[in-house]
Amino acid sequence: MKKYYCLFLSLLLFSSFPANAKTFPDRLHEEKTPLSAGDYTLVIEGFDWGPAVNKVILSLGETVTETNPTEFVVYASRSSSDGEISPTTASGQRSVVYSYLSDAKGNRTETGEFVTLVLAVSPVQAIGSPIQYFRSKGNVWIDYKLTVVQTSSGKVWNTEKGRIMPLVDQFDLNGKFKHSETLTLSYASYAPKSVSENAPLIIWLHGGGEGGTDPTIPLLGNRAANYASSEIQQFFGDGAYVLVPQAPTFWMQGENGMTRGQTNDIYNVALMALIQDFVKSNPKIDPKRIYVGGCSNGGYMSLKLILEHPDYFAAGYISALAYNNEFITDTQVQSIKNVPIWFVHSKDDSTTKPDETVVPLYKRLKEAGAKNVHFSYYDHVTDITGFYGGKDYHYPGHWSWIYSHANVARTDFDGSPVYVDGRPVSIMEWMAIQKK
Repeated sequence: MKKYYCLFLSLLLFSSFPANAKTFPDRLHEEKTPLSAGDYTLVIEGFDWGPAVNKVILSLGETVTETNPTEFVVYASRSSSDGEISPTTASGQRSVVYSYLSDAKGNRTETGEFVTLVLAVSPVQAIGSPIQYFRSKGNVWIDYKLTVVQTSSGKVWNTEKGRIMPLVDQFDLNGKFKHSETLTLSYASYAPKSVSENAPLIIWLHGGGEGGTDPTIPLLGNRAANYASSEIQQFFGDGAYVLVPQAPTFWMQGENGMTRGQTNDIYNVALMALIQDFVKSNPKIDPKRIYVGGCSNGGYMSLKLILEHPDYFAAGYISALAYNNEFITDTQVQSIKNVPIWFVHSKDDSTTKPDETVVPLYKRLKEAGAKNVHFSYYDHVTDITGFYGGKDYHYPGHWSWIYSHANVARTDFDGSPVYVDGRPVSIMEWMAIQKK
């Protein structure tokens, strides 16, 4: 009987899922198959292209000594009350790359009551993402569900027990700063585990699609959580604080629509007050080592803060700058020429066109005598991991923040390495030694 039962499962699992067909979980329910139900924990991490569910931890209810990845079939469904998700990315099967015995948090064990499945992720597999972009809402969390079947036993896991977000979970996500009766800014913050006196502060300002009141969105949408990673924290001695504020809408919002610098935005005063309040509330932060950066919308706001407060920040790191050069006066250029800034941009960025934003500004700063301004200028934004085609794989040209988050920006405008004391440095190595 078990032989025929498993054959039935295999046929059910590996049949195609046309867009107008009922989902695999619905079909299981309709068949009234006597399968045991179990719970699972999702593991969500940020990647260069955005967040993805890259692991699922299954609760077995018994101790086992081995696991076989080929015995598991994983089906995902994605839906949202905020908008419609394309049928091609609303449901489908996830590929299981590997499996191992683990504890409840996904840590490897020799024997255990849990098994962790490692799932394939890539820039072109939207089925792996628990976040969806809607034009009217930006990036939002969606209803992401898995159904996992072990074909050898018929066991099913279809109830989410919890979520683990390895770097995001290290942040305090409850920050709220009330600037006025009508304006409150949410923010996430990270404090080094062994924080010392005079610790630096890294501020990241998100792009246009990550506004709202949930700071997990900017932490994962642009992979900003990576500034709390050991790979980056190591450059800052005992570590650096990380502050990730969130605009209720988008940083470039003006009184009448979007600004590119031609008019004032509605957030910069409140944002600066938040930063100053955070520094005051964390006395171990070194006021001489406060760094501000961001991408696109956040690149605009980073430059705006530097223009408004040129003596406050020790350095800026700005990718995909959205502040138009034509709206920056010569007086403003003179006021910031001594502020260390590292720009990152791609030549094929059609959203924040470099010839209208960063290229002329960089040249004006250099002509004004700026000695510590750098500009990593790429032909394209490519796959820096090598997993998806390397230099032959092109992301949208607007995504130049990838080079900042991964700390791989190392070259100046002419393509030569950036040196400090005769030694080539990356963008984070350079920033870590900047001090007012």
